[in-house]
Amino acid sequence: MAHNVVVNEVLSLTHDVKRIRTSKPKGYEFTPGQATEVSLNKQGFEDEKRPFTFTSLPSEDHLEFVIKSYFDHDGVTKQIDAIREGDELLIDDAWGAIEYKGKGIFIAGGAGITPFISIFRDLYEHGKIGDNKLIYSNKTGKDVILEPFWQEILGENFTSTLTREKIEGHDHGRITMDYLGDRIDDFSQHFYVCGPDEMVKNITGLLKQLGASPEGLVFEE
Repeated sequence: MAHNVVVNEVLSLTHDVKRIRTSKPKGYEFTPGQATEVSLNKQGFEDEKRPFTFTSLPSEDHLEFVIKSYFDHDGVTKQIDAIREGDELLIDDAWGAIEYKGKGIFIAGGAGITPFISIFRDLYEHGKIGDNKLIYSNKTGKDVILEPFWQEILGENFTSTLTREKIEGHDHGRITMDYLGDRIDDFSQHFYVCGPDEMVKNITGLLKQLGASPEGLVFEE
């Protein structure tokens, strides 16, 4: 079922990422980590749907999305980068397999961090952050989404690794088997993985080789 929502706030988080808040349809429900199909209520784009994750909490009176725009082609995210207050979006009902199932390690690449924003906000809201950890991979420091937020709520349990830049306070390099083996001593816990398809496939494969249970892996298939 399609719902019409109105954009009421737009904030730039990085050079190519915006936080967009909209009105919330009455009775609309989702679980932290879930997504919906979004299109612009604009001639020629109504049927151009793309999946975006909710970064708001289910209890809030608005919906929120954190969206990265790609400028190498004239697609939906490039159009969304130009969105303004008062514009309208069309959203479907919520869907998605990523949800919190217990303490574990969250591994994200780039914009794949978005399902974890709502999950960690929900855990923080209920005082249940505990010993959950986040490993977040990006190309450069300017690509890290909500770095102060992760540092505040996770402290030493937040690790940022950069593949194309060496900056103090960040690891450098890709997430390899050696990297995971050096930083994780318990592979019986849950692992939440989100990012580009190839990254998810690669990391879930590495985790299984290191002893993680397939049932303990949470990702969008």
